[in-house]
Amino acid sequence: MHRLTLGDFELTSVSDGIYRLDGGAFFGVIPKVMWGKKVKADAENYVPVGLNSVVVRTGRQTILIETGIGNKLSEKLVKIFGQPAQLLDNLAAAGVSPEDVDIVINTHLHFDHCGWNTTRQGDKIVPTFPKAKYYAPEGEWHHGRLQLERDAISYMSDNYDPLVKTGQMELLQADQEIVPGISVKVFPGHTEHMQAVILTSGGQTACYISDLIPTSAHLDLTWGMAFDLFPLQTIESRKRYYAQSIPEKWLTMFTHDPNTPWAYVGKDEKGKMVARCL
Repeated sequence: MHRLTLGDFELTSVSDGIYRLDGGAFFGVIPKVMWGKKVKADAENYVPVGLNSVVVRTGRQTILIETGIGNKLSEKLVKIFGQPAQLLDNLAAAGVSPEDVDIVINTHLHFDHCGWNTTRQGDKIVPTFPKAKYYAPEGEWHHGRLQLERDAISYMSDNYDPLVKTGQMELLQADQEIVPGISVKVFPGHTEHMQAVILTSGGQTACYISDLIPTSAHLDLTWGMAFDLFPLQTIESRKRYYAQSIPEKWLTMFTHDPNTPWAYVGKDEKGKMVARCL
């Protein structure tokens, strides 16, 4: 668990655990001879992938960014990915109960980002955070419902449809402020409608950039994932993000880095992208 203050906000990184992905898929077109210098793969070519959520305490509200994989995967998917399901325990260790959460923000609706939105209670699907207002991109919801061959596996309707049906989840159509100092901005590439969460307080800014830059090993403009639906847009979105975040010294929060939940991203003397950890 990592904790810091950002102006008047308190940020706590909490994890749903570590799961595994094929290294080739995680680094897309980048050869293993290159990415293997940054991330160690096992004998089956799997690499460890973090499931980092962030709790933001504003002094008035408790906001949870992202909810990990959860505990509803099928046996088949558990065999492929694993299912650590540690978020609720780690929230408890941070002093946060499900009833304490006022707002949940999903950057997109892939199963590894919104799995704890809901849980099973007998034969029913119920909100894990009963008092929370949930937010997610409307375009993500529409795309997930299409169940296209390319990425149907990424979308599990039980993670969001029950919340949309009851009105507990609000679907966002564009960039928007959620509460003072906390807003979302669309950065297409990984998906068409994926949004980053931007936190600003006391003249400081942090950004949960989600799968646009999943780990500190993905900083280079061209180091995308095979899961990116629009890889050329990923590059352009990273350019746009760096153009603002580097000169303004934003703290970048990584959704899938198993070791580094956040860092300041910049360029070294050779112009290479680097992450300076706290």
